[in-house]
Amino acid sequence: MIILIMGVAGAGKTTIGQALVAATGWEFCDADWFHSTAAKTKMSRGEALTDVDRQPWLQSLQTAIAQWLQAEKNVILACSALKASYRDLLWNHDPRVKLVYLTGSYELIAERLRDRHSHFMPANLLQSQFDTLEAPTPQEAIYIDISQDLGAILPQIRNSLNV
Repeated sequence: MIILIMGVAGAGKTTIGQALVAATGWEFCDADWFHSTAAKTKMSRGEALTDVDRQPWLQSLQTAIAQWLQAEKNVILACSALKASYRDLLWNHDPRVKLVYLTGSYELIAERLRDRHSHFMPANLLQSQFDTLEAPTPQEAIYIDISQDLGAILPQIRNSLNV
């Protein structure tokens, strides 16, 4: 199974993903690892990526997901997956890929980004993330309210997915 944890920058994808790894022993992968140096440089300058910029990143992720599924690996993937078209490309509605959508207010996430200093994604790009976001339907994803603490979030995900 692949658990794709999605949401805007600062929603807690990596934090929650790594906590799930600690609880399950599964592999963890951050989609940020698949961005090219040019894409990271562009974002660090405060420039939002375009769909053209994202295409090689999405294709690399799609290949990785297909390989994990073929190898029957259990992987937790932290990935923004902001648009429906990105998600369709990544998971192609394969029932072995489960979406977990981290939701929260702009204010909460902006506060988190202001406190984060070691990431290439600057806080001033948050609005572009919210502008790009096409939320999945409740039928497509498990919705998780990130205003809760991690101790409440993990059981919700684990119980919903039986992991």
